Amino acid sequence: MISKKLQLKRKAEFLKSDLMRHFDSQVNDFMDCLIEESASLEPVPVPAVFSPPLSDKERSKLRHFRPPHGQGKQFVSRRSLLDELFEVNHIRTIYHMFIALLILFILSTLVVDFIDEGRLVLDFDLLVYAFGQLPLVVCTWTCMFLSVLVVPYTLFHLWTQTQSGSHSHPRLYSLLFGSVFLLYQVLGLGFLPTYVVVTNSLPPASCFIVILEQVRLMMKAHSFVRENGPRILIWDMFHQTLFPKNCRNPVIRWGYVATKLLQVLGCLFYAYYVFVRLCIPQFHSVSLQLFDLKAMVLCVFNSILPGVLVLLLGFFAFLHCWLNAFAEMLRFADRMFYKDWWNSTSFANYYRTWNVVVHDWLYYYVYRDFLWMSQKRFRPAAMLFVFTVSAVVHEYILAICFGFFYPVLFCLFMCFGMMFNFILHDQRKGPIWNIIMWTALFLGQGVIICLYSHEWYAQRYCPLNEPSFLELLKPRSWNCQRGSVVDTDRL
Repeated sequence: MISKKLQLKRKAEFLKSDLMRHFDSQVNDFMDCLIEESASLEPVPVPAVFSPPLSDKERSKLRHFRPPHGQGKQFVSRRSLLDELFEVNHIRTIYHMFIALLILFILSTLVVDFIDEGRLVLDFDLLVYAFGQLPLVVCTWTCMFLSVLVVPYTLFHLWTQTQSGSHSHPRLYSLLFGSVFLLYQVLGLGFLPTYVVVTNSLPPASCFIVILEQVRLMMKAHSFVRENGPRILIWDMFHQTLFPKNCRNPVIRWGYVATKLLQVLGCLFYAYYVFVRLCIPQFHSVSLQLFDLKAMVLCVFNSILPGVLVLLLGFFAFLHCWLNAFAEMLRFADRMFYKDWWNSTSFANYYRTWNVVVHDWLYYYVYRDFLWMSQKRFRPAAMLFVFTVSAVVHEYILAICFGFFYPVLFCLFMCFGMMFNFILHDQRKGPIWNIIMWTALFLGQGVIICLYSHEWYAQRYCPLNEPSFLELLKPRSWNCQRGSVVDTDRL
């Protein structure tokens, strides 16, 4: 009798927790839909950049118009999730724990330097090297930024004038302006910044600034044309809103901006101490023998801790602090740059919530456009294409910034990323799947830090004077033997 009561009690508790979980999920979905619908009902102001007001016929045409493949993203006023969570003392304590760990890193570095050198060594040679040639970086970024401000809008404005009906052969003009815009994307934003980075041998952090901005500006230029082009082609009117309506804050909180920028600076020094204390000693003194299976397994597990710290620091510094700081300065009120990816029980949900900005761009301008062009017949092919585009861009960034081709991240994306996307799908619920997701994420970070660090030092320990194209593609760490050491004092 007692055992039956205990069984009934356990069953009731299980049903209660399951019911509350489903109820919470349904309420969240309902509120999200309600917010999006309320945002879509708000009137859109009409800017004066294009001329006359809408006629009754045009209003009727617009009222019954539906885009060919669904409605675009709706922006609503909302805070970033971490800003809300940090108001809870329990969550803020975790933030304080990371600050305490940073203090310990600083103290350990000072103590070790004092013991080894007999004095306090406060030089940040790694940061000085990594952010070298900053004037060239600023000049390159300024040219890219100004070109994106001028070229896409100018081409778009000239193109709209050819689609009014007063010009003959509008398709020919569309082909002409589209070719010019594509040429600008390939040469102006694609080739020239990469050429500057490669020919001037920019150090890693400076490379990341230029190449990440290159990718971001190319995405912005594409989304500008992609969002506004169909409105002209389908609606045949030029006085629609040129930019999507963004909800804006009434004032700029400069104290909030300063706090976020200081947190970015703190994360930068945090990453510096992670590399100095956990990465460089391990890989700088490693025995330069053939990188066999045993050495790789030990290396991967030793690299998990610094890999996870770099992952969390990158997320907090860029996706939370950096984006929130600039969103505040621009008075942009929609701060959903990420969601609660740490609660994901599937990699499908992790991919959607880790970086909402990039995910939405891929979803609206790659995945949905692919489905629209294929008339929704090849959904698996569309998903594969999205993964391929993401993997190629990520590997391109690392190859240019590190100065060597070693497609570790590409293989992780295309092999394990695709596999986990289908195995750990949205039907997987429960804490065990969250544990599995974190375990796979930890191992992936260990593999990335281990293999790329080994290849970085192999490129310096075993340089090739006149390498062929095939030798450039072959990882140097596969056959690097101890020999003459070149430039080992610098990183």
